[in-house]
Amino acid sequence: MKRLLMAFLLVGAMAGLPSLCSAEEASDTESHGVLYHVAMYLPNRVLDVFDIVRLRVRVGPGIAADVRATEVVSAFAGSYASVYAGLPGPRNRPLPKLPVGLESRSGLQASVVDATVSDGIGPDYGPGEFGAGVHLFFVGLDVGVDPLEVIDLVAGLFFINLTNDDL
Repeated sequence: MKRLLMAFLLVGAMAGLPSLCSAEEASDTESHGVLYHVAMYLPNRVLDVFDIVRLRVRVGPGIAADVRATEVVSAFAGSYASVYAGLPGPRNRPLPKLPVGLESRSGLQASVVDATVSDGIGPDYGPGEFGAGVHLFFVGLDVGVDPLEVIDLVAGLFFINLTNDDL
């Protein structure tokens, strides 16, 4: 299978087609084998569906507001420390996120200028996510949709992992 994929990449390169991955990445994807990828197909697609939407309720002290229209067009102001429950949004890594957890964020952020502190347990937004959040006194709400994850789901139907988040 590895040789077939390498031959496909070589033929595509000779034909002037853009490569989906390098030869090194191709060998990394083969480390698990075909049976593993077939067995993980359904779990990965289910996780891809959950990656599309963020809908969480937060409980804890704070006052904050944020808006996101991709990573570049975003803003945050405030401070909160909370426990959240709900759909966590894009994984940004292979391991699934739990639907409950701790989260804190304090400071100011505008576009790529980020002066916030999250103690390593921040919300972890996707780079293409559109959404908003508000936290008033002891209750907060965070909603979002990531169109890039929709594209990743569709590509995943054909065993193409664009966001490198499959198990």
